[in-house]
Amino acid sequence: MGNILRFEKDFPGAKVIRLEQNYRSTPHILAAASGVIRGNEDRLGKELWTEAAEGEKVRLIGHWDGEEEARWIGDEIEALQRGSRGLRPLTLDDMAILVRASHQMRAFEDRFLTIGLPYRVIGGPRFYERQEIRDAMAYFRLAVSPDDDLAFERIVNTPRRGLGDKALQTIARTARANGISMVEGARLAVEQGEIKGKGATGLEMLVRGIERWHKMTLGPVLEVIEEDLVEFEPNLRSAQLNESDEFSVFEDIGYNARGNDGGREVRSTTVVRGEPPISHVELAEMILEESGYTEMWQNDKTPEAPGRLENLKELVKALEEFENLQGFLEHVSLIMDNETDAQEEKVTIMTLHAAKGLEYPAVFLPGWEDGLFPSQRSMDESGLKGLEEERRLAYVGITRAEELCTISFAANRRVYGQWQSQLASRFIDELPQEHVEVVPSSGMQASAYGGGAAASGGSRLEAQASRVDAYNSPGWKRMQARSQQRGMQSPSEARGLVIDATAVPAYGLGERVFHQKFGYGAVIGVEGDKLEIAFEKAGVKKVVAKFVMSADSA
Repeated sequence: MGNILRFEKDFPGAKVIRLEQNYRSTPHILAAASGVIRGNEDRLGKELWTEAAEGEKVRLIGHWDGEEEARWIGDEIEALQRGSRGLRPLTLDDMAILVRASHQMRAFEDRFLTIGLPYRVIGGPRFYERQEIRDAMAYFRLAVSPDDDLAFERIVNTPRRGLGDKALQTIARTARANGISMVEGARLAVEQGEIKGKGATGLEMLVRGIERWHKMTLGPVLEVIEEDLVEFEPNLRSAQLNESDEFSVFEDIGYNARGNDGGREVRSTTVVRGEPPISHVELAEMILEESGYTEMWQNDKTPEAPGRLENLKELVKALEEFENLQGFLEHVSLIMDNETDAQEEKVTIMTLHAAKGLEYPAVFLPGWEDGLFPSQRSMDESGLKGLEEERRLAYVGITRAEELCTISFAANRRVYGQWQSQLASRFIDELPQEHVEVVPSSGMQASAYGGGAAASGGSRLEAQASRVDAYNSPGWKRMQARSQQRGMQSPSEARGLVIDATAVPAYGLGERVFHQKFGYGAVIGVEGDKLEIAFEKAGVKKVVAKFVMSADSA
């Protein structure tokens, strides 16, 4: 970019020819994009124009949360497909959803699969096909079913636990020789000394972790009920019981079987369990934390690592919609099996970066919230230059639309199980009022918060938005007045607004704590709800505060 801006200085007398006529988009779309990019200082400047008909104004709509946003866009796509919006019918191939970050795709993929809307993801795999998601899912599968050998093989050395190919072969051989699962094979291989050193230590911790996580999915045993004896034919279980066995247990079918000269008699056993000690969402966070998987990506210095961490957060968020891990795993299994015909029409989902050079009759731009778009990480790392690069992406997104462009934002998003209110993107402030139509949202209107968290920060659209019932609320006006003072750091201000928050235990520096896996240690650093703890045996670890307790209470 710098080379272009310096070109006239580097080559005095060079003639600048501005290519300003646009053959793709309507005047309203071009004017909206020009209004946004005009906020950049480092640009040569040009005013796009077109001979095309005026067309539809850029539509702006706010939603209560990200799930409602996905539902509305799904319904709108189907309406456009039918031609019921007063426009010509569009095919699915004519429509695209452009997101700032790949983790935003999850809500749309889940929604489209629910309503049977075919889609394609451009520029990368589908959400549940990504490496970090598959790894995390393997951990969750083992927590539900420790006998899942494929899941164990995937994560046994991820993150690295000092196990080479020879160690993995030893585990597999031990499991086959004894007719047991690979988790049990790993336990046995360590006990028999077939695997030693660092690898043995890491493997033993993993096996113990899987056992502990599995117990947490089941809940504590409250009662064991044994029913009357039932007689079986002598040969029914001859392949499963030895005549010399006085007592054998078939845990998978819930029967205790006793040998008898005249046949087999069994007593039906029912185990009554209580509620698991923690929710499945908290368990998922614990698994990723204790396994070292989250820490692995936190320490990774590649450009992809931050995006992978965001995807893991989105995965945990997806769990909140299900009653337990088992239900979530079944849902994902259905998603992965739902392959559609490669030749049929599909809605396109991609990131703004991947959309450069492409065009679609109808484009949806969701997630226009400060911190998400513009990206807080981009602004933190590059300051004003980062913000200007984000603004160029907004320009790219708007100008991908040929006929219809819809921008949306959510008033609230769930982060780590808690509702957090959002500020609408500062780029919305820069949209020219005369080229934007504010669309009312029933979800925002119905909410107790009236969309107040999604203020547009002193926007020039304020007068128009306030005439729409969905935005005409005390909360909306209050947030608009407050957000006028926001600057580069305002997204962190928004993240501090938590609805239905639960108290997070606080620990001071030097305080002794206990962790179920790492044992006793002392707090040496505090950052929000994350603690840096020097454990007596496990060394220094970063742990979320809710996963530890005071040493006095342990």
